Amino acid sequence: MRTNRVLTVAAAALTALSLAPAALAAPHRPTPGAAGGGDPYFPRQGNGGYDVSSYRLAIGYTPSSKRLTGHARITARATQSLSRFDLDLRRTLTVSSVRVDGRRAAFSQPAAQVQELVVTPRHALRAGHRFSVEVRYAGTATPTTDPDGSLDGFIPTSDGAFVASEPQGSPTWFPVNDTPRDKARYAVSVTVPKGLTAVSNGRFVAHRTHGAATTWSWRLDRPVSSYLVTATLGKFDVTRGRTPAGVPYFVAVDPTQAAKANPVLAKLPSIVDWLARTYGRYPFGETGAIVDDAPNVGYALETATRPVFDRAPSVGTLAHELAHQWYGDTVTLRQWRDIWLNEGFAEFSTWLYTEHTGGKTTAQQLADLEALPADDDVWSPPPGNPGSGADIFAGSVYDRGAATLAALRAEVGDHVFFRIMRGWLRQHYYGNAAVGQFTAYAGRVAHTDLTAFFQTWLYHDGKPAFS
Repeated sequence: MRTNRVLTVAAAALTALSLAPAALAAPHRPTPGAAGGGDPYFPRQGNGGYDVSSYRLAIGYTPSSKRLTGHARITARATQSLSRFDLDLRRTLTVSSVRVDGRRAAFSQPAAQVQELVVTPRHALRAGHRFSVEVRYAGTATPTTDPDGSLDGFIPTSDGAFVASEPQGSPTWFPVNDTPRDKARYAVSVTVPKGLTAVSNGRFVAHRTHGAATTWSWRLDRPVSSYLVTATLGKFDVTRGRTPAGVPYFVAVDPTQAAKANPVLAKLPSIVDWLARTYGRYPFGETGAIVDDAPNVGYALETATRPVFDRAPSVGTLAHELAHQWYGDTVTLRQWRDIWLNEGFAEFSTWLYTEHTGGKTTAQQLADLEALPADDDVWSPPPGNPGSGADIFAGSVYDRGAATLAALRAEVGDHVFFRIMRGWLRQHYYGNAAVGQFTAYAGRVAHTDLTAFFQTWLYHDGKPAFS
């Protein structure tokens, strides 16, 4: 680095030889990107050294053999000078070729690293360089098992697959920088046997049948985290329309679930519009739902624009997953310890919808919770930091998490409370955030110190002291 801009001609002439080697700053030598995203609950998840802007995925799947083929095209920007970088891809899927900027690249899938696809481009990538990656791969679709014992990722069903990837399932079906912080846009096409339907996120583009196969194409133009992407497929009845406020929807229902699901799904348009009136405009171009028959899954997921359900949902579950389109999909946790920002907010929205439709108010639901004993599981672990990946979906994250917002509403009043909720979204649209950012923001908007309040409700071990 030069410390002086002006040198006399004589001084420059006398010292040119001695200064020349030192005056030239050594270039940053390319180094490998990190093989992990730094999340304490899921240390293998994600990678370092680059930021993805878009994925273009072409998937083929045959349910009878469970064989999955894939061609992924990824556009990214190097955030450091890279000699090599990793993508996350489970070793049940074998890579046949990788190209970086159109040129063949060396690659490996080390057995000891479980889900790392290590890519070495022909030439190093300088910091700031925008580059493309193409990966061709194939294998047997196999879900992973989460720390809480749940199946996660590409989960085969009797007629297709239920695809729900929170928190670590995306690498079971495509190569990805699988950290919530690396949001990207997605174009997904899925080729399946004729007669099956494949549903993904965003806008339905087209379906084309060639011989015995049909390709379904989808496009999501807003950035989302990788765990929110789906490619659920099977036999579905499809309904399309618009909400009263004009939001297009695409709903797919397994025929075996239709009798129970359809009366609930009839409320979807009004729920979406109510959420928009409550929190602000619907953040994506299209909404909807996917209701599958997947009894071995045991949960629903807020896949972006179109939540996926393993069976016919209740009205409360539908409202919860739709609320995630605002809290979870638009504003997304930074690390998995921040899960309260997703689940507590969606569950509170379910309480609020119950109030809106003439049921118990959020204050009454809070009182019901207060009546539970101190040793009830609803109180632990604390929702502000559940403690491990096995506990991010603990009941306390949902119920005590919702109660935290109900108590905040009572503490600051409706006017300030909804200013906080709406303003929080505007502050972080299509971004990521941490729990500490929300608690600080709420205090600023309320013009009061809420430190003790949030310490009690989010972090205190055991039942909070109600007031």
